[in-house]
Amino acid sequence: MTGVWACVPVKEFAGAKQRLGALLRPEQREILAETMLEDVLSALADATRLAGIIVNTIDPRAAALAERYGARVVTEGARDGHTGAVNGMARVLAARGNAALLSLPGDIPQVTPREVDTVVSSGRDAPSFAIVPAHDELGSNAVFCAPPFAVPLRFGDDSYFPHLSAARRCGIEPTIIRLPGIGLDIDHPVDLLAFLRATPRRPTRTLRLLERFGL
Repeated sequence: MTGVWACVPVKEFAGAKQRLGALLRPEQREILAETMLEDVLSALADATRLAGIIVNTIDPRAAALAERYGARVVTEGARDGHTGAVNGMARVLAARGNAALLSLPGDIPQVTPREVDTVVSSGRDAPSFAIVPAHDELGSNAVFCAPPFAVPLRFGDDSYFPHLSAARRCGIEPTIIRLPGIGLDIDHPVDLLAFLRATPRRPTRTLRLLERFGL
């Protein structure tokens, strides 16, 4: 599959990751969000099967970080939550005639370039749809759509099974891929502990940061 763009919606760092408030101070959560995003962008930049990267954000630090990794920065739908931001990027890609999108969040620091390439390689002839569930099989941590609007997307805490149903309503049998790096998003304290206990322990920027925090 050619013409696949990775799409990463990024909220403002200020006030990020409030569900981790029992473990981290506000300034630590802000730094964590930025560091996790850099781990994700690094993996995307090193993947071999992407045509490019788009980051949808209004945060100036996130935008500057994205540009350092060669990403295109857009703001269409950036204030409309995760779903609105992904749909905004889908509109940008569709208008340019790009073949497919691969949506990923900015809080999966264990993601590897090989995992990204695995999802892209799973894409069949359009229309096609592939998904990587979160480790709890509630969230949709990576979604591949060819073309970008092949399946209506709606993200949230319980979006995985609804996305499977949406694909089938569109006449597409979804490809399900379980990958440990993409599957581990850090949103709750239990996710953070799972990340710290993961084996093998990849030397990510996020891991080094959490070790400096004393976790």
